[in-house]
Amino acid sequence: MQNQTSPLILTFGATDPVGATGIQADLASFAAMGCHGLSSITALLIADSARVEDMQPVDADWVADQARVVLEDMAVAAIKIGAVGSIESAAAIAEIVSDYPDLPLVLDPFVSALPEREDGDDMLGAIRELLVPQTTLLLLSAVELTRLAETWREPSDDDMTAVDAMHLVDTGCEYVLITGTGGDAQEICNMLFDGTGLLREDRWPRLAGPFSGAGSTLSATIAAMLANGMEVPEAVIEAQEFTHAALSAAQRLGMGKLTPDRYFWVREPGDESD
Repeated sequence: MQNQTSPLILTFGATDPVGATGIQADLASFAAMGCHGLSSITALLIADSARVEDMQPVDADWVADQARVVLEDMAVAAIKIGAVGSIESAAAIAEIVSDYPDLPLVLDPFVSALPEREDGDDMLGAIRELLVPQTTLLLLSAVELTRLAETWREPSDDDMTAVDAMHLVDTGCEYVLITGTGGDAQEICNMLFDGTGLLREDRWPRLAGPFSGAGSTLSATIAAMLANGMEVPEAVIEAQEFTHAALSAAQRLGMGKLTPDRYFWVREPGDESD
């Protein structure tokens, strides 16, 4: 029997026909980092390169069973959670990850392109109460942070980024990475918080988009870095560098948004065959 050498990562998420987000994007990012991806599908998307038209959640028992069989068979080095699909699946996933408290867990729960759900507030409440406290790193955009924060506070016109991030840390989440904070037309700012407050702030040149899958690439790459044994602050900066490069090489696969090229590094300079 051969020894397994590539770190294994289990990802929970939706399938995207385009491969820009969700399970397909995670597997590509894991592979780019030398990891092997395992998956539990939480939902099926109907989508093209321009938009997500609809989502069909997978039965929560199926979500749990997909994960349990691989976790009982293989030694997983990290877990990533994307779109959970339903409140029932959020609860099932929370129960599963509670059995593996020593594994790094990256949570990136928003699919911002999806239409608003009738149970949207309840879904966010379930994620905040069941999954966030078990999370090693939570990734949210500034807009997503505000949306999540409205499940525990009244809307505010003030900049509540630091206050809201620290609230999530106080619930048990070790690190919170907020993307797209402040900045201007020329740059974007990403902020990493832990129990001590603002740990680091990284600024990147703003690239012409629009993109689909930037956040998925970032969170999956962080999970892969953690699976490879890297500490969270170092994983965050390395993953940002990789994501920026993937976005710089993004491809227009259809008539809609640009898709990050997670294999930019294997292409010869000047190779425009794609």
